[in-house]
Amino acid sequence: MIPISDNIFFFTRRKPIIIYCLIGINIALFLWELKLELGDELGNFVNSLGLVPAQISTASANAVGGNSAAWIVVLMRSTSLLTGMFLHGSFSQILGNLIFLWVFGKTLENILGSRRFLLFYLVAGILTGLVQILAEPSLTVPLIGANGVITAILGAYVFKFPKAKIDTILPLLIIFIPVQLPASFYLFWWFVQQISYGIGSLNIPGGVNPLSIGYLAQIAGLFIGAAFINLLQRF
Repeated sequence: MIPISDNIFFFTRRKPIIIYCLIGINIALFLWELKLELGDELGNFVNSLGLVPAQISTASANAVGGNSAAWIVVLMRSTSLLTGMFLHGSFSQILGNLIFLWVFGKTLENILGSRRFLLFYLVAGILTGLVQILAEPSLTVPLIGANGVITAILGAYVFKFPKAKIDTILPLLIIFIPVQLPASFYLFWWFVQQISYGIGSLNIPGGVNPLSIGYLAQIAGLFIGAAFINLLQRF
């Protein structure tokens, strides 16, 4: 199933400027990854900018233990909570993430406004990254991709529009059938399609994104997104 658009109507719909920018940044960085792959430099790049839980947890333990210099390492490596969400490990991962970002994100940006949506996007990415660190603090494999953020967007969308319908294309061999599915269905389908995210993988030595850790962070993302929208409604 490929989501295309929703049936939420606004009398005035803002242009999703942040969505455009985020899609552009993700595509530009992915093209850069492809260039680095050709020169066998991609592994160092992903390890430098991807989220490696063991690096942050080890540095944090040293800092708390009295090594003041370790705080510098913590601050430097903590930037990967942001940078890691803009990298992707396969063609299928970036394609799936950007389709969901476009379909569900543009409606959220419309109701939140561009600045608040950008804040939501970045905070959701940081929080789901922290969940990944807490879930597997000794993990030495880089975690990359916007999967956690997209799940937060899904959680916020379904919480705000539980009865929304999503225009969908159902590929059936060489035939593409248009159907409408409830937005809540994509909470299920999002996790199912993660299985295919290894298709078109880039050649990254050591690999990236253990599936079990990613699922845990994304489940947390659902609650983060729903909580964010709930707070906005209350205040």
